[in-house]
Amino acid sequence: MSGQVIVVDDEAAIREAIQQWLELSGFRVRSCASAEQALDLIDRDFPGVVISDVRMPGTNGLQLLDKLLELDRDLPVIMVTGHGDVPMAVQALRQGAYDFIEKPFTPERLLESVRRALDKRRLVCENRKLRQQFAFKDHIEAQLLGVSRPMENLRRQILELAGTSVNILIRGDTGSGKERVARCLHDFSARVAKPFVALNCAAIPESIFESELFGHESGAFTGAQGKRIGRIEHADGGTLFLDEVESLPLAQQVKLLRVLQEKTLERLGSNRSIQVDLRVISAAKPDLLDEVRSGRFREDLFYRLNVATVQIPPLRDRREDIPLLFEHFAHEAALRHNREAPPLAPGDLARLLGHDWPGNVRELINAAERHALGLSTPGETAEVGDRQSLAEQMEAFEAQCLHNALLRCQGNIAQVMTMLQLPRRTLNEKMQRHGLQRSSYRPAGSVDEE
Repeated sequence: MSGQVIVVDDEAAIREAIQQWLELSGFRVRSCASAEQALDLIDRDFPGVVISDVRMPGTNGLQLLDKLLELDRDLPVIMVTGHGDVPMAVQALRQGAYDFIEKPFTPERLLESVRRALDKRRLVCENRKLRQQFAFKDHIEAQLLGVSRPMENLRRQILELAGTSVNILIRGDTGSGKERVARCLHDFSARVAKPFVALNCAAIPESIFESELFGHESGAFTGAQGKRIGRIEHADGGTLFLDEVESLPLAQQVKLLRVLQEKTLERLGSNRSIQVDLRVISAAKPDLLDEVRSGRFREDLFYRLNVATVQIPPLRDRREDIPLLFEHFAHEAALRHNREAPPLAPGDLARLLGHDWPGNVRELINAAERHALGLSTPGETAEVGDRQSLAEQMEAFEAQCLHNALLRCQGNIAQVMTMLQLPRRTLNEKMQRHGLQRSSYRPAGSVDEE
């Protein structure tokens, strides 16, 4: 499909004709008999255009135009007018309409206007997305630490997906930070002002799962002494995070699927449907497709939840981040306990880099806290998993040295060359191999030197 179009006209014959013309040309079209119907379908991120008749009962085309432009000044609205309504169409252009088409008109005239309007809308949406990603870049780097290429890719993917409304499945090893990633997807989205509701599906007894998820009315079951708002309803307008979603009972999987399809729910003990608007982010330990094949997870729900997938890299695949993370978590722990973290002893860094970290970031946090409290050294924590080759340890150590130098010199390549005693070409090759970008270290607003 080449674009989305909403057609608003109270005359069914005209709506159907316009819809047929546009669909034959590859556009995705929704038709509405009133302005009110159209307004229910459109938000500031709507990626298409609106075609509206001027004269309609109730809210007319000019009033609809005002409401749409109040929602988004850059939304292209094409007005359709009768022969005697040209002065009204001119007024619509002054109010901000993109174009007006006078009846009767040819399909070619309409298609030309729609294509131009969609090109403009696409450019506006892309520019907004780039500005949003630029604005959020520093913030997300403070939430998801790391200078490795896998972490750069993860942050970029999160910012790209945060601007959409699709449901997302997060994959990652135990302790890799799935809830932190889910939180970032919420915090950097348009839903940030609404609730982020997290539920660990493995921690809820099956006997109370339905009440926990959907809520209940007073007297719905023995012990239900008052009305309870469920997690889904509480997340209305925001994000519902279902951790260990593979533990969701089959009976509740059916009901969750219905909520996602109908965008409504019913509390336990009630027949009243409640409208809900939410995005669902899920996380799973096993491969959910394996759960589907074994009959433990519904295939239709899997495809509803897995519109997009985010894979969190394990710590062993981004070893150059380990020293930075360890230092950060040790510093945080020392502040919490009102003491200074002891310095790393010779050999500690190599052992940190050589450990496999099966518990990922969670294990690293524990090791950093024990180090801050003087309960153990990084070497004691890490020596069990020393399976990394010498070459791999040296690569990770080199990446960390480059990162430290770039950080200290604020991305000034000449200063880094002097500090590390490296020629420009060698430094460039090493930075490229380790996925280090000079721009990431430059102060905001600084001018690059040649």
